Amino acid sequence: MNEPEDTAPAIMIGADGVDAREIERQILAAVAEKRARGVYDDGAVARAERNNILSLKDDEEFMERYLACLRQIVAVDINDFPIVERRSRLAPLLKTLKKVVWKVLKFYTFRLWSQQNQTNSVLLAAIEIMDRRHKAEVGALRARIEALEAAVAAASPCSAPSASAPRESAR
Repeated sequence: MNEPEDTAPAIMIGADGVDAREIERQILAAVAEKRARGVYDDGAVARAERNNILSLKDDEEFMERYLACLRQIVAVDINDFPIVERRSRLAPLLKTLKKVVWKVLKFYTFRLWSQQNQTNSVLLAAIEIMDRRHKAEVGALRARIEALEAAVAAASPCSAPSASAPRESAR
């Protein structure tokens, strides 16, 4: 490899008879199809997607996906859960002790969890309202810009603004 160190790929994948680009296209197509079906709209996936830079490419898609994940994980599960003890010798005693502690704390944890669920629901509703308002405002501004551009083009057909000319902000 004669490439300078700063431009050389970190990892090279390939073999005779293997088209890496075709495999990449197949993977991306499978991911797009699963994403459309909602396969990735799961709480665990949502946590993993938090830091996924690739999902930030399209703000509209990211926001829709983020809201779908939030809708799924907004409620904290307040149901009982199985108590497991891995230490075999003391397992019956420790399981009984854990069940007693859980029964004592259940009242307090249910109150906290229900308050957390209410807070999560209100925050999700606020985010959804802000998202709808933002989309409506952006849509209205785009329509206004298009109308103004059409009016300018109709008023002076000889000097229509070019696509590369900078636009002034509409106020």
